[in-house]
Amino acid sequence: MTAIHKHPEFRRGVRDMLAVAPGIASWGLMTGVAMVKSGLSLSEALLMGLTVFAGSSQLAALPLIAAGAPMWLILATAFCVNLRFVVFSAHLRPYLMHHRLWRRLLSGYMTADLSYVMLTRRYPAPSPEAIPRLAQDAYLAGNCALNWVSWVVPIVLGIVLANAIPPAWGLGFAGILALLGVLCSLITDRLRAVSAGVAGAAAVAAFALPLKLNILVAIAAAVAICMLIEKPKAPSRVTP
Repeated sequence: MTAIHKHPEFRRGVRDMLAVAPGIASWGLMTGVAMVKSGLSLSEALLMGLTVFAGSSQLAALPLIAAGAPMWLILATAFCVNLRFVVFSAHLRPYLMHHRLWRRLLSGYMTADLSYVMLTRRYPAPSPEAIPRLAQDAYLAGNCALNWVSWVVPIVLGIVLANAIPPAWGLGFAGILALLGVLCSLITDRLRAVSAGVAGAAAVAAFALPLKLNILVAIAAAVAICMLIEKPKAPSRVTP
């Protein structure tokens, strides 16, 4: 059997991720700088950068850490920001259940937003056969590998060079652009567009709240609005 890293789909996964890798790298570089500027020591920042593969929750938690927020609030914020991965994991379960537990845990750790989106676009449905499953595994592995490198290497550089990078470079703005790129790639229907608009409006309206609680308000508002406007599918009729 062909090794995953030698499979043609591994290279295809890498090529597909190449288009967005610069944006991910700029986001990682900015996050590395932000971790040092928020008061984390070099060892703490490196530990967080190398083990916490979740950029949005890191950015949400850093202001709270810098402000001395209680641990429960930091954990709750990170939990809410990453709730989308519960949906991702439920959708990816049929793709990965043929693997052993350690492999599923590794895949869950390595899979990020864009990896999930690209895999499900290339393979809209999981295959029960061994050869197509190998192709799916190889594609996801190549995609996730470049995604992880594009994040971790710049974040380490940002940590190491934080005090040497001038603010005039505008790395914070680059990070915002990277997040916008991820957001736009995920808006594929009207409901997601509405949820993004509501979340943005709520975050701005609640900006004055302390400890970045406007993020939690934005998430709650978007979820509530989408639950109200989403129409349940009509049950299919069974022909006797």
